[in-house]
Amino acid sequence: MARISPLVAVPPLAFAAIAGLFLWGMGREDPDSLPSAMIGRAAPPVPVTTLPGKTQLTDAMLREPGVKLVNFWASWCPPCRAEHPTLMELSRSLPVYGVDLKDPESQALDFLNKDGDPFHALATDPRGRAAIDWGVTAPPETFIIDGDGTILFRFAGPLVREDYTNRFLPELQRAMVAED
Repeated sequence: MARISPLVAVPPLAFAAIAGLFLWGMGREDPDSLPSAMIGRAAPPVPVTTLPGKTQLTDAMLREPGVKLVNFWASWCPPCRAEHPTLMELSRSLPVYGVDLKDPESQALDFLNKDGDPFHALATDPRGRAAIDWGVTAPPETFIIDGDGTILFRFAGPLVREDYTNRFLPELQRAMVAED
């Protein structure tokens, strides 16, 4: 009588475990969202550097009354370029602050001079330390901040198309109504 090795059970068990993990992930409320531990917390400090000729973003600005946005971006980032027109539009109705991430100063300035500057104030994060403190995984990422400087929502990715209208705008509108 031939004996069957217990190792034969390993591949089906591994497959079942992976399938279970996928099923659990798909059953979350919003499987596309990237949860952030920063929601409900005070916005971390922003860098104390900016681009020449630009207004320095300060921590005090994040605690001024009203809803505002903080956008981590870079000129070398194609999705950042794609969302730029949206930021230009948003900056007409509320403060949009920028944190330029790991970007050569001259390239960042060229980009803003050529395509427009939606930012009411800027900070630069040449080494990415502030991005780590904010929990940024990759640019672009946009945070909705309330009048107390509390992070209400984090949006990872470019503010474009259906993601912008279906995921970001409802959160922004909710924040605006709560602030009134």
